[in-house]
Amino acid sequence: MRRCYTIALLCLAVSGCEKVKPATLVESGYDEQQMDAAIAKARSEVDSFLKELAKPTGANHAVKAPIEDGGKTEHFWLTDVTFQNGEFKGTINNDPGIVTNVKIGQKWTIKKADISDWMFMRDGKMHGNYTMRPLLKTLPQEEAAKYRSMLATP
Repeated sequence: MRRCYTIALLCLAVSGCEKVKPATLVESGYDEQQMDAAIAKARSEVDSFLKELAKPTGANHAVKAPIEDGGKTEHFWLTDVTFQNGEFKGTINNDPGIVTNVKIGQKWTIKKADISDWMFMRDGKMHGNYTMRPLLKTLPQEEAAKYRSMLATP
């Protein structure tokens, strides 16, 4: 199964008539085993994110949702997240580049066990966002270094 990830939390909308893949879409160049381990780590630590979400000390709380369409999976950040009855609800914050069954700004619900990542910002540092780490080698060195410097735990 082909999986695609987005590297950043916030994306810029691209205007125009033709379908353009978002600049944040990463389709290859990363180690799939490292990505699977990153997803497992995010899921194993999601309860710490829930504690933070319940009594926030940071901002920009988000979860990453894998969305399937036609045998392909693309991962989207959901922003403005809430959690209730074992589910996160939020707003899709990425333009789709692979799947066609969602759009930016759409409301989405995902079960806690199905997320692929979570993140929030505190004191200028990014907490969580484990799936970004395997993607760093797909970026130019300077850009990767910028993201690494933002990570609370490298």
